[in-house]
Amino acid sequence: MAAARADAPQDIDNRITAVQDLILARLDDDKAQDVVFIDLKGKSPIADGLIVASGRSQRHVGAMADHLLRALKEAGYGKCRIEGMPSADWVLIDTGDVIVHLFRPEVRSFYNIEKIWSVDSAHRGLAAS
Repeated sequence: MAAARADAPQDIDNRITAVQDLILARLDDDKAQDVVFIDLKGKSPIADGLIVASGRSQRHVGAMADHLLRALKEAGYGKCRIEGMPSADWVLIDTGDVIVHLFRPEVRSFYNIEKIWSVDSAHRGLAAS
């Protein structure tokens, strides 16, 4: 039993990494723009990671959110909370371990949530092409 407890933090880290990888791959497939990963481990109790991305339009943001929710559900991470889908200007998906913000570019510029975490181009985890 003690060995299982010792492995538990590693299992959690593997799960978080798997969720992050799934999200980033899905966003890449959907041609998300300016994708940023922010590592929140040790910085905030709300989540271990934050992913911010832009879509070209409300339709693109809504489609990315829908595809991401489907991929998470198919992978067994179906207990996500979502906000903002009807308007799709800013969609927030909370997986529990990773929070995803999908924006239209104008809305993202207005709120500039990356600045809250002091993220500049030197700290960006991944930029979509």
